[in-house]
Amino acid sequence: MPDIAYLNGKWMPISKAKVSIEDRGFQFADGVYELIRVYAGRPFHLREHLTRLLASAEQIAISPTLSILQLERIVHAGCQKCGYASAKIYIQFTRGAAPRLHHFPERIRPTWVMTFRKLAPLEEAIRRRGVSAITLSDVRWGRCNIKSLNLLPNVMAREQAVRAGHFEALFIRNGLVTEGAGSNVFAVIGNRIITPKEGPAVLSGITRELILALGKKDGLLMVEETLSLTQLRAADEIFLSGTTIELLPVVRLDGKKIGTGRPGPVSQTLYSAFSAYLQIAR
Repeated sequence: MPDIAYLNGKWMPISKAKVSIEDRGFQFADGVYELIRVYAGRPFHLREHLTRLLASAEQIAISPTLSILQLERIVHAGCQKCGYASAKIYIQFTRGAAPRLHHFPERIRPTWVMTFRKLAPLEEAIRRRGVSAITLSDVRWGRCNIKSLNLLPNVMAREQAVRAGHFEALFIRNGLVTEGAGSNVFAVIGNRIITPKEGPAVLSGITRELILALGKKDGLLMVEETLSLTQLRAADEIFLSGTTIELLPVVRLDGKKIGTGRPGPVSQTLYSAFSAYLQIAR
């Protein structure tokens, strides 16, 4: 049963999954989400993703009706049902359905949605040649560390980037780099690999955290600190991290070449370490 959905306790084809038009996820983007990668039929860093999901829900005062252990069992069941070796699992958890009022309704039951779809990995040719990105003003709300459904600025930024022939848009707030529309950002400057530190403007990705750990294990100087747009443009290398893209070099920024204009040695070293970790994790 490929491309399946789990909706409030029931399994079904994605085409059959329906939620109320009064669901607050639809009406207000009142909910949170996670995207999980499946390698060789196994969800990658599942516990970390689910922990972040429930932490995000807690920060917007949604009480979960399922525990992490229950969620893990559902996810594993979905992986077996869909049968995909490579897949992406999308989990959306909203406050639930109620007549449209801005304040939280009483006696409301949250809505749980999961979808399991086949994932075609990023073409290695793209990774080998690298991608281009643009920078845009960060107009998002002040709590980007919550993985909420409020993604309209991200959607608009990514659309602007794609329409102009780029892979990603990188957000700039008060002269400082925050993150990409759908990724975290790293810059290689000399012997330091810098990524913007966690905070209200940065959602720390699970892949970001793994890359930091792998780099430190290999003796690289991995640094979490503020990163200015000036530093980014002068970087020796730039690369992105994310669940579906893993680690992806950026070779042009705002139309100008980064470093040699090709993926650099640090990003290649870290991607090799990431690939080796995947083999062990499986």
